[in-house]
Amino acid sequence: MRKIVIALNALLVVVLMSCKEDATSKINNSNLEAAGQRDEAAKLLPVMAFEKVEHDFGSIIQNTPQETVFKFTNTGDAPLIITDAKSTCGCTIPKYSKGAIAPGESGELLVQFNGSGSNVVTKVVTVSANTEKGTEQLRIKAFITPKDGAPVGPLKQS
Repeated sequence: MRKIVIALNALLVVVLMSCKEDATSKINNSNLEAAGQRDEAAKLLPVMAFEKVEHDFGSIIQNTPQETVFKFTNTGDAPLIITDAKSTCGCTIPKYSKGAIAPGESGELLVQFNGSGSNVVTKVVTVSANTEKGTEQLRIKAFITPKDGAPVGPLKQS
């Protein structure tokens, strides 16, 4: 029994001595700096600051095309990239410039509306970009009157 205890103690001393190597000596400082820079860059995000998020065309005649421009500025710390812009229906078409918008620079998003519908009409345009939220929503609205001037159906409240 005594031989077993002595053998286990000797084995324990050998194991503990073999783990004596300093783990911090294996750290590569250039990798640490690169990881720090990568983490800091990941915190930098673009921000879309719109001059307006809603446009009211007012009262328009049915099927009369309308358009408006939504101007924005990248107030963030990284280049802004718009990946998509979609409307809630085919009667509203958003157009945007492709490419990156640097911090501090401005851009425009053109929204065309064909004037279809009747009474109060509200449409939403969803802009997808590399911002923290990922999407921004813009609205257009109008009161549509028929070409002959007669009201179309019951009035809708929005």
